[in-house]
Amino acid sequence: MTHHTHATHQSGSTTPQALATTRRETLRLLSFNIQVGINTRAFHHYLTRSWQHLLPHRQRNRTLDEIGRLLRQYDLVALQEVDGGSLRSGFINQVEYLAQAGEFPYWYQQLNRNLGKLAQHSNGVLSRLQPDFVEDHPLPGLIPGRGAILVRLGKGKHALLIIVLHLALGARAQDRQLRYIRELIQDHHHVVLMGDMNNPLEHLLSRSALQGLDLVAAKENLPTYPSWRPTRALDHILISPALEIRSARVLDCVLSDHRPIAMEIGLPDCLQYL
Repeated sequence: MTHHTHATHQSGSTTPQALATTRRETLRLLSFNIQVGINTRAFHHYLTRSWQHLLPHRQRNRTLDEIGRLLRQYDLVALQEVDGGSLRSGFINQVEYLAQAGEFPYWYQQLNRNLGKLAQHSNGVLSRLQPDFVEDHPLPGLIPGRGAILVRLGKGKHALLIIVLHLALGARAQDRQLRYIRELIQDHHHVVLMGDMNNPLEHLLSRSALQGLDLVAAKENLPTYPSWRPTRALDHILISPALEIRSARVLDCVLSDHRPIAMEIGLPDCLQYL
């Protein structure tokens, strides 16, 4: 199992929270595939705006600013399809940019596909809580470039394990990747799995390698794609049964080709001092 351990970055524009001395009963989570800041609002934009995957555009940072304002009401954010600083993003690390725009003290970028100055394909995590541990996990597949980030809040048996991921499109690669994820989480009691999983919920819970882990999702159907008329639920937040879903929704905004999915979870007593 290949992995790399890293420290999170501390955002220069915000002050880290003091060590928790009061109870934290809930955690507000958000997962968002931001499509590197391309504001896709129709299928024909995949053609007419495809050049923005290679070249910079002045609208991109305005879109990131809108996303940053939206993120401010959340405690931990999972980002997919972010650029780590290349020509197309104006050499701006979009994870760091959103950490500052959203006023997050801690952020982490996972570089999954390094195309030098052309593109820095990445996942990211933004957090208001200081992680105790962050680990990089490249996911298996015929074509490298998919990854998961393991974030641990707290220590020992009372830790919360958060996995941020972006799965491949192909069924065979997805199966290998979910088997890998299962190995990461199967021995942990408090788990959150969040990201763009390119799969409907029913498949993930009953027909994939996650079957039998008793992960829980919101009961209602929450389609996230395409953002301008969502019909497919591809982005998910799944939690252990020891955690509680207080609310879950897809945000009504069109800032990418996906809509963000949000969930507020209730924490058991043993996790209320994270």
